[in-house]
Amino acid sequence: MTDLPASHIPAPKELTLLVVDDSPINVRLLETALSKEGYRILTAANGPKARELAMENQPDLILLDIMMPGEDGFSVIRFLKNHTATASIPVIFLTGVSEIESKIEGFDLGAVDYIIKPFHPMEVLARVRLHLKLSIATNSLITSQAQKLRQLKKAQTSLLVTPESLPEARFAALYESFQEAGGDFYDVIAICQDIHGYLVADFSGHDISTSYLTASIKALMKQNCTPIYQPTESIKLINDVLVEILPENKYLTASYAHLNRKTMKLTLVNAGHPPAVCVPARAPARLIRMDGDILGMFRNVIFGTQVIPVGPGDRFYLYSDGLVESSQDRSVWSRASERMLGACEEVRGMPIEEAVKGIRNMLLPPEIPIEDDIVILAIEI
Repeated sequence: MTDLPASHIPAPKELTLLVVDDSPINVRLLETALSKEGYRILTAANGPKARELAMENQPDLILLDIMMPGEDGFSVIRFLKNHTATASIPVIFLTGVSEIESKIEGFDLGAVDYIIKPFHPMEVLARVRLHLKLSIATNSLITSQAQKLRQLKKAQTSLLVTPESLPEARFAALYESFQEAGGDFYDVIAICQDIHGYLVADFSGHDISTSYLTASIKALMKQNCTPIYQPTESIKLINDVLVEILPENKYLTASYAHLNRKTMKLTLVNAGHPPAVCVPARAPARLIRMDGDILGMFRNVIFGTQVIPVGPGDRFYLYSDGLVESSQDRSVWSRASERMLGACEEVRGMPIEEAVKGIRNMLLPPEIPIEDDIVILAIEI
């Protein structure tokens, strides 16, 4: 094999680290130790400068001091995790505080690790290498999944799961396609005993390729909705693969519910989808409104998330916008979801299988032709 000329060998990617600390001595120590290992180092002495450099340069990893005058490290990481350009950057806290509450708060805000001062440069280097490896491995996994899904040639839409095939999930569903190639779909999976995932999603467009893509979503659900990942992380991983495989200008909205019947908690994740409806057994129905980015368009996304305590007899409804939108009265789901709320309240006394049919007939009488795909997925605790 003929060796490639040196000019054709791609240069290795330069990894950038952002060091944030109000102590010039600490900054100089870290900059010296890490730059010797080939990293490009950016430095900041305060929160505002750290935010500016992170947004402009999007470093591969950030070493962030917690205790700084003015804006502390907790405020900085809150900002970073709430902006799509910086949300996925791994952050390691540098702290002189050893209290467990501070560590927990840091992890809750999205930090991947912490280093207690005074630190040894070799310890910092080892942790930097570890978390860069993990970040690269995650990106590699996403690329691998995307490559496997590209190999699917004209895959037909997987059969929709039925309540009879997964009775322990305790759900009912209604699906009607406006055209032969539907853009809406749902899925229910068993994550482990007493833990299930429920998804309703809506692709943009109604061409034949859209129906094939539903098989990819179902495969991604099985691969990424596991006990290893929190619900938001699962949807983020699915989004990262969709960015790689979806055709240009194709995207989807989704509502995902992760129900743990052991802890009696339901986590809702919203990706630009109509608000879910919660119907408590002993309280009025309510809409769960959350903002969230759509799936498949952008790598760095932020989703709306709520964790809701649940009790026996509670119900949740996920649905697609075709159920509540209408061209006749020019209603859109952002306003028309109030109609869904009222319908769910009306059917609270019905068996769940009859409830989804009742909702459909109240909102879209059978004699009126549908204008879009319809999905209703009802979950009973």
